[in-house]
Amino acid sequence: MPLELDTFGVTGLILVLAATVAFIAHRLRQPLIIGFIVVGVIVGPTGFDWVHQAEALDLFAEIGIAILLFLVGLKLDVNLIRSVGPVALATGIGQIVVTAAAGFGIALLFGLDLVAAAVVGVAITFSSTIIVVKLLSDQRQLDELHGRVALGLLIVQDVVVIVVMIVLTSLGTGAAEGARLDVGAEALRILLGGGGLLVGIAVAMRWVLPWLLDRVATSAELLIVWSVAWAIGIAALTDVLGFSIEVGAFLAGFALASTRYREQVHASLIGLRDFLLLFFFIVLGAELDFAAIGTQVPLAIALSIFVLVGSPIIMIAIMSAMGYPARVGFLAGLAIAQISEFSLILIALTRDLNLVDDSIVGLVTLVALITIAGSSYLIPHAIPIADRLDPLLVRLQRRVLRPASDATTERYDAIVFGNGRFGSQLIRELVADDCRVLLVEWDPFAKVAVQDAALAPHVDVVFGDARSPEFPETLPLAHARFIISTVPDVDTNLVLAAALRRAGATCPIAVTVHTDEAAHGYRQALVDETVSTVLHPFRDAADDALETLKRLEAARPDDES
Repeated sequence: MPLELDTFGVTGLILVLAATVAFIAHRLRQPLIIGFIVVGVIVGPTGFDWVHQAEALDLFAEIGIAILLFLVGLKLDVNLIRSVGPVALATGIGQIVVTAAAGFGIALLFGLDLVAAAVVGVAITFSSTIIVVKLLSDQRQLDELHGRVALGLLIVQDVVVIVVMIVLTSLGTGAAEGARLDVGAEALRILLGGGGLLVGIAVAMRWVLPWLLDRVATSAELLIVWSVAWAIGIAALTDVLGFSIEVGAFLAGFALASTRYREQVHASLIGLRDFLLLFFFIVLGAELDFAAIGTQVPLAIALSIFVLVGSPIIMIAIMSAMGYPARVGFLAGLAIAQISEFSLILIALTRDLNLVDDSIVGLVTLVALITIAGSSYLIPHAIPIADRLDPLLVRLQRRVLRPASDATTERYDAIVFGNGRFGSQLIRELVADDCRVLLVEWDPFAKVAVQDAALAPHVDVVFGDARSPEFPETLPLAHARFIISTVPDVDTNLVLAAALRRAGATCPIAVTVHTDEAAHGYRQALVDETVSTVLHPFRDAADDALETLKRLEAARPDDES
């Protein structure tokens, strides 16, 4: 459909269409990425063929990718990388290796050549940080154990995908241009160019950027303009040096990651990132060759099923080997059961380097559409799915969920289930009140969380599952003055409270809720005295805050007229 409009007019029309489709996708509870790719199909050669009249789309897409990588680098400060720890590192590397190997094997079985199969295997290993964080936040699961594990794993994935892109762009540029690659000369170029760039970034981080940012940050508008200029400028520099804009943008963000303005810059550019990325997905959708994709549909379905079903299985295996409950591995695996925007960026990069053709780009894009749509429904229903699979998950359990033998002979004033934000603060208050506390966690590394000089002598930690009806029988309940569950899940607490009463607990049992709706789930348990009271930390904190404000108001001297 030819249009008699200039570039601005066509771009405006595409944006109106993108906003309309995005609204429909939002109403259908689908990630907007899917809507934007659909818009690309509509405005591309397969549809109305408007894209060739809007040359600016490619430029906007490249800037969007640069801003995305800049923000990824911005969040990866040195202290955060150190805090990821062995759990995230082991699950992240293990998941990447196993998923890539399995994806490579599946692709080979369907007839892809070695290079294409390797690229596809790597591409399907990366999960979408944006989608995972949003959906887990909506379900209030970011602070739960599986949410923390998933976030740590995503950090590892982000680092790995950056390394992969650096390697590809460094070694593949000459080949992409049709030149015969001299490995020695190319290695020297990488060493000198990359080394010089890293030294320059390190010098700027140490002596230039802190001084400059203190002056730039005096104006919010100036900070935004300067941050974008820094990101795009370094990205352009690395492009000239023969690396890629992605590498430069990431390094530009990493250079600012240890500064005190990191969060301010990140918050300021989130909206710009989301807006500009829509152009990347539109361009990607416009470039899809459906004639080539048609032959890849069986492989796309096979890879999608593997990502959706295989990710939880892989995570169960890895985390069970580390001593985690199979349920935690299943929930973490379900959270990462999709491929990400980085997968699409990576596959587009390999196409530009002539490693794969458009049919492989279409294949990975189709897998992204299927898995992102699937996970957007699976993650909100992850807990009910896990509940149905509990008998199977228990059988897959590698570690017996029982406390250390010496814990059963100790005497504790309080038994606390869960060491989240509320649980950890509650334990501090109990210790301050001269209580000896037994913390029950299903995170086998929870002892690290209570390695506090003031708490350690008064708190013991045991590994156990609050959902297991048999587990409470192993706890020292006879001398407990009170038992508190800081787990906000109603079903878990009802199972736990009933099991505690059957095991002989006579002390008060308190459970925790985050919403008034959840509190209604304990009405019968309160009547039966299975549960003694319901704690509402957010509401109680608000009440305390109001009382504090009233006392401050009452203490003010009367105004004299």
